[in-house]
Amino acid sequence: MTGSKRVVIAGGGVSGLAAAYDLKRAGIECVVFEKRPRLGGVIETRHWENCTFDNGPDGFLSQKPEALALIEELGLGAEVIGSNDSQRTTYILKQGRLLALPEGMTMMVPSKLLPVLRSPLLSWAAKFRMGAELFRRPRPCADRSVADFVRDHFGQETLDYLAEPLLSGVYGGDPSRMSAASVLPRFFEMEASRGSLARAVMCSKRPPAEGPLFRTLKGGLSAMVEALSRGLDVRHEEVQAVERGFRVRTGGGWIEAGHVILAGPAWSVGDLLGGIDPELARLLKAVPYSSSLTLTLVYRDSDFDGIRAGFGFLVPKRERRRLAAATFVGTKFPFRAPADRVLLRCFFGGVEDEAILGESDESIVEMARGELKRILGLTAPPLHHAISRWPLAMAQYTLGHLGRVAEIQRRAAEIEGLHLAGNAYEGVGIPDCIRTGRAAARAIISKIRA
Repeated sequence: MTGSKRVVIAGGGVSGLAAAYDLKRAGIECVVFEKRPRLGGVIETRHWENCTFDNGPDGFLSQKPEALALIEELGLGAEVIGSNDSQRTTYILKQGRLLALPEGMTMMVPSKLLPVLRSPLLSWAAKFRMGAELFRRPRPCADRSVADFVRDHFGQETLDYLAEPLLSGVYGGDPSRMSAASVLPRFFEMEASRGSLARAVMCSKRPPAEGPLFRTLKGGLSAMVEALSRGLDVRHEEVQAVERGFRVRTGGGWIEAGHVILAGPAWSVGDLLGGIDPELARLLKAVPYSSSLTLTLVYRDSDFDGIRAGFGFLVPKRERRRLAAATFVGTKFPFRAPADRVLLRCFFGGVEDEAILGESDESIVEMARGELKRILGLTAPPLHHAISRWPLAMAQYTLGHLGRVAEIQRRAAEIEGLHLAGNAYEGVGIPDCIRTGRAAARAIISKIRA
């Protein structure tokens, strides 16, 4: 195939691989360049003595169909498992105590009043504020920070002990900088149409969700990466420059292409496009990113002397030292650990603690053990640990994100053959990344076949 029909994909994460999978099935030549020695981006599964743990994302939301649809196309449908929702309790650390998140919460918005009234997590003043929010009337509101949005509806305490820890677990971000319209689009629309978020959620005509909240693969999410990459032309080289036309320079020299999919983080894409469209490059590099670190600890069940806190717990910024959250992996998903093992996955980092990535493995394990002793009363030593560092991996949807992305997409569309994919634009989860990659592939297939 000539260079005019070849597709070059920069980035071997799930976005780039999903695009390559569709292009290969359509009979279109494509080459995937990934500078790291493995594919999958932040998807990374490890195994140890019959234990399975994902050190990046461990699953995906069932309500977003893109991931499950692709997994079934790959022939992995029989490997899909759901979260153990009958045991789904999440705890919040408040004043040294683990307090259960009230039943029926949709992020920081209650769908049931009685569990909130009974919960010790919020003060009576915060509960009164939450009840008063039911009478809020619709009014047009401009985009504002998540912090201002939540305070406006429910007050500071709800921001501190519900919204901030829950969003930190997803984005590792700062609510005072995050865009409510981009991060909480459903609630932002509810505010304009209904006024009260709580009333809108309680009156929602959506049918009740069927099946588990989260899904994953029995052997870990890397099985999807392996299936996607099978038969692809993958070269572990860094894309160093992109010129109009397209000519792409890597460590192995120049390669010509009719289409290019840039599926890396926005800051790296901006570096590549500086010579083609400096303003587009500037906009891309204006999308900030946070870094994170995950530590998985494996314990012998009979030795585990700490509190077993449901799916896990979140540590609000007001209570945080370094540990932001922890998940009981075997409680959340089946097939993760044998009955005589306990897997505890710890999360560090975010925009407030980028420095954690520079700590040694030994200091991170000791730090985690100290915090787990404080929070869970856990003193037992782990049998095994695994650490993964994720520098500048999670896009931050800060104020102005919607306008910035609209301009990025407009300028990119003016460059014939250029396509963007990844978590920097319209969603940070695995289904969102798959959607952007497959959309880029569809656009290319349509153009080549026209």
